[in-house]
Amino acid sequence: MNTTSPYYDDLETREPEAREGALMARLPGLVAHARDRAPGWAERLQAVDPAAISSRKALASIPVLRKSDLKDLQTRRPPFGGLTTCEPGQLGRLFMSPGPIFDAEGARPDPWRAARALWAAGMRPGHVIQNCFGYHLTPGAWMVDSAARHIGCAVIPAGTGQTEQQLDIVRALAPDAYVGTPSFLRIIIEKARETGADISRLRRALVAAEALPPSLRAWFIEQGVHTVLQWYGTADLGLIAYESEALEGMILEEDLILEVVRPGTDEPVADGEVGEVVVTSFNPDYPLIRFGTGDLSAVLPGISPCGRTNVRIRGWLGRADQTTKVRGMFVHPGQVAEIARRHPELARVRLVVEGAMANDSMTLRCELKPGASGSASLAEAIAGSIRDLTKLRGEVSFVAAGAIPNDGKVIEDARKYD
Repeated sequence: MNTTSPYYDDLETREPEAREGALMARLPGLVAHARDRAPGWAERLQAVDPAAISSRKALASIPVLRKSDLKDLQTRRPPFGGLTTCEPGQLGRLFMSPGPIFDAEGARPDPWRAARALWAAGMRPGHVIQNCFGYHLTPGAWMVDSAARHIGCAVIPAGTGQTEQQLDIVRALAPDAYVGTPSFLRIIIEKARETGADISRLRRALVAAEALPPSLRAWFIEQGVHTVLQWYGTADLGLIAYESEALEGMILEEDLILEVVRPGTDEPVADGEVGEVVVTSFNPDYPLIRFGTGDLSAVLPGISPCGRTNVRIRGWLGRADQTTKVRGMFVHPGQVAEIARRHPELARVRLVVEGAMANDSMTLRCELKPGASGSASLAEAIAGSIRDLTKLRGEVSFVAAGAIPNDGKVIEDARKYD
């Protein structure tokens, strides 16, 4: 850990080919470890030969485990669905997120691998960090806490709320950095301005869990918080990606394999196309293989101007689960994807639900592949697939190439509710 370097370690500046080779070389061992040590993974991977899972193509043959599946798995095999490789008493901390879903923290240093995000935001040994994520039952605050202490920072476990007390802490302990939501940082700064409190030492912030529009980032900088970066993670995986000073996308954490798949399917999409974020994590205590986060994002081309060479994503772009109720029936993104699969002439599709509740209609908007013809017979065949798969009647509309936005939406609910 070189405190004068902008990089946490040399892994961040590896040649992309070297990183990919190292990850693929580790992949068979991860699959074998999960299958042999965790009964839930043994069940899911019973037909898988770990030695064969040594490429992205082979990895894509394993079904995605979605976050929405965890509650049922944990009910069947409490407390962690049989997905941990050790007993609960051998873990570091046990959490309960809304759902409820139980989350496992390993006993190793920086178990959520969040140190890179703090380092990129300029936090160094000897800094004091005011941690304003919630410490009660959910892991967000602890991700930061363990990473900061691993770096060598002191942590103020401030938690959420109690603005007056938070400002007293800033006055008394003069933290170098804030970690929490951007909205709460704004509240603290506004309260400081109102009371005349000196918070000039607070010059760095790492924020998450809410949007950070450019106007708000600019406002923070005007108030003297000169570095304001975002990080993205989940309660299951920990840190997934983080911003650097380049402010061009979010850089993937080094110990993960990222895929972006078409919502409702297990199929990876091309770089640049919006889809569901799927992550494979080399966490020895809680390995997650092709874990579907339910979040939408897209891979950015090239490497970051900051010099870090890992994959970049656009950040959080919404939720992938677009299941919609139409005339009393649930329509799922997977059904829409299956319609497209049945008709190879289709390039991109979107099911649009319109009208008023109880009097709604569905139209499948379809972009055609080059050379395909939007004939009446093809429209009739697609309409038949809609009826077959959704048990509902839907219209078919052929649209020009590029007319369907690249935003990850498979189902668009355009109904009027007022």
